[in-house]
Amino acid sequence: MTTTFLRRTLTAAAATGGAAVLILTAAAGASAHVGVTPNKTDANSYALLTFGIPHGCEESGTTKVAITLPAELNDAQPTVNPNWTVEKVTEQLAEPKKLADGTSITKRTSQIVYTAKAPLDHELRDALVLSVKLPDASGTTLYFPTLQSCEAGQTDWSEIAKDGQDPHSLKAPAPSITITEAASADGHGAAASTAHTGEPLATEQAAAVTDSGADARSWAGLAAGLGGLALAGWPSRAATQSAGRNPPRNIAGFDARMITIRASNRPVCPWHR
Repeated sequence: MTTTFLRRTLTAAAATGGAAVLILTAAAGASAHVGVTPNKTDANSYALLTFGIPHGCEESGTTKVAITLPAELNDAQPTVNPNWTVEKVTEQLAEPKKLADGTSITKRTSQIVYTAKAPLDHELRDALVLSVKLPDASGTTLYFPTLQSCEAGQTDWSEIAKDGQDPHSLKAPAPSITITEAASADGHGAAASTAHTGEPLATEQAAAVTDSGADARSWAGLAAGLGGLALAGWPSRAATQSAGRNPPRNIAGFDARMITIRASNRPVCPWHR
C-alpha cells in the first residue's frame, strides 16, 4: 500500500464520516420538533396525518397534546392510541359554511386533544394519527398549532414563518403540510373509500405509526452504510494492487500461463499446442 493511497483512503473516510455526522445532526434537529407526516397530500383526498411527539418539556414527561385544526378543515377522525384518551373540541361558526355537496354546517371540529393515561417519559416518543379530508386547494399550506403540556411546563408549537423568513430559524414551528395536485380527476380514490370501511383504514393508520417510529433507525443505518463504503475501499484496493505486482505464476507446479482455453472453450493440454 503506497503512502499516496493511504492518504487518499483516510481522506475519503474522513469526508464520509463528516457527511454521516452532518446527516445525523440534521435528522436529530428535525426530530427535535413536534411535527406532522402525511401519508398523502393530494387535494380533495383523505389523508392520515401522523404527529410525532419526540420528547417532553426538557426533562418533564408529556401529559397532554392539543392539536388545533386549520380553518380549511371541518373535522378530523382521531386514531385510537392505547396510551392516551382523546376528545374533540367543536366551535360554533360565525356564519353557516357551505360544503361542496351543497349542504351547510354551523359548527366544526376546531381541536383534537390527547391526554396521556400516564406521563410520556421525556426520553420516549409516541405518534398520534388523525384522518382528515384535505380541501381542494392545491398549493395551500395547512398549519396545525400544537400545545404540548408536560408535568412541569409546556411548549407551544405554533410559530409560523413570515414572508422571507427561514422556517428553520423558528424555535417552535407549527406542524404543517402543503397540499399538492390531485392524483386523479375525481380526487376521491382508494384512500377515500377506505375511510368509510374501517378495516383498511385501521391497517393504514397502524403502518403510519410504525413508519414514523423507524425514521431514526433509517438515518442511523444510512450513516453506518456510508462509513462502511469508505472503509471497504481500503482492503479491496490493497488486494488489487498486491495482485497486480505479484500475478499468480505457479499453481501446484504448473505455470498458470500454460493453462489456456481456445475459442471452442475446450481445455488444451499445455504440451500439445
